[in-house]
Amino acid sequence: MAKTKSRPVVAVVGRPNVGKSTLFNALAGEMISIVKDTPGITRDRIYADITWLDRAFTLIDTGGIEPESNDIILSQMREQAEIAIATADVILFMVDVRQGLVDADSKVADMLRRSRKPVILVVNKVDSFQKYMADVYEFYNLGIGDPYPISAANRMGLGDMLDEVIRHFPQREEGEEDDERPRIAIVGKPNVGKSSIVNRLIGENRVIVSDIAGTTRDAVDTEVIHDGREYVFIDTAGLRRKNKIKEELERYMILRTVSAVERADVVVLVIDAQDGVTEQDAKIAGIAHERGKGMIIAVNKWDAIEKDDKTIYRFQEKIRNTLSFMPYAEILFISAVTGQRLPKLFETIDAVIENHALRIATGVLNEIMTEAVAMQQPPADKGKRLRLYYITQVAVKPPTFVIFVNDRELMHFSYTRYIENQIRRAFGFRGTPLKFIIRERKENG
Repeated sequence: MAKTKSRPVVAVVGRPNVGKSTLFNALAGEMISIVKDTPGITRDRIYADITWLDRAFTLIDTGGIEPESNDIILSQMREQAEIAIATADVILFMVDVRQGLVDADSKVADMLRRSRKPVILVVNKVDSFQKYMADVYEFYNLGIGDPYPISAANRMGLGDMLDEVIRHFPQREEGEEDDERPRIAIVGKPNVGKSSIVNRLIGENRVIVSDIAGTTRDAVDTEVIHDGREYVFIDTAGLRRKNKIKEELERYMILRTVSAVERADVVVLVIDAQDGVTEQDAKIAGIAHERGKGMIIAVNKWDAIEKDDKTIYRFQEKIRNTLSFMPYAEILFISAVTGQRLPKLFETIDAVIENHALRIATGVLNEIMTEAVAMQQPPADKGKRLRLYYITQVAVKPPTFVIFVNDRELMHFSYTRYIENQIRRAFGFRGTPLKFIIRERKENG
């Protein structure tokens, strides 16, 4: 089974009012993936999943700029460019044909050019190619290649622009698919001890830490060998900036998390035992849940907590309540400082990796389903009863099942969850989400 490739990340950078969000909405269209159902995810559309031809990618919006003065616009654009350079595989640099070439555009273009990342210059608001083409050519002066004229509002020129975007994605090289080493993203709020955990794991395993060639983002990838097995840890720490406003930091953290989670098989969400589980933790967990990743919640600094015999249960209950959308997540109480239960982290990672890639034979699945239906009758509506014909597993990472039924409308969420629970009772699948696709098949089909 070839390893599923992570989606490339494309970031949009540009001055205020050049049409970044119009482009974002035009591309995301109905497919906007701002997780309405996952609790805790921010309402701003920071990222969306886009598919063009056969390539899927994550589009990120680097953030709005408050136009107070030209200086502020320039400094905030530089910041956006830094975020884009750090997190994206391809950068869309957006300018406005009607405002023409502005000094701030040139300065940001210099930064982007030096980054050696692929940058696509997008000239927006070109509603008529005849009328504006001469003005489009002016943007050649930025020195970052051919300008792509588009009108985000009228959805003109987007196809050529997207063709150019996917041309810069890493090619699916033959040898590349062979990297079957499990990838583990260590995520969490700033200062919860992510780096200490990684350092401790490396220290205990005394492996030479090498930065793996070809990792484009600033999340540091570290190879770790434990009991003869190789792992790649993706650490999202670092690049903490002083004096940044809280919202900016949070937005930045979410973008960094999205790009790290995108590349991981298993996500370890580090929570500070002293703070308890926060709304920000729920947002980060929501990203991993939405992406179907294996999930471990590591409660760090457990050594600093005063405990009685009920502390652990109370804490677990709080986590389960706040992160009620992922009851499958494994929870561990650790301390990076004392090393408490860190060996257990590897055991748990191994178990979750195995569950995330587990395949169940079709015959066995159908036995479980038949038994489940016998124990609890499927729901009926207006005299018509749901019938479940057949179940089969179609994918792993996460394990994905298709259930054929007589009427999709009758397959309520709660009955799907009941079937999921029966499968989990038989096979555990701890630490991994399960995905169900419901297909309709006519009675005699």
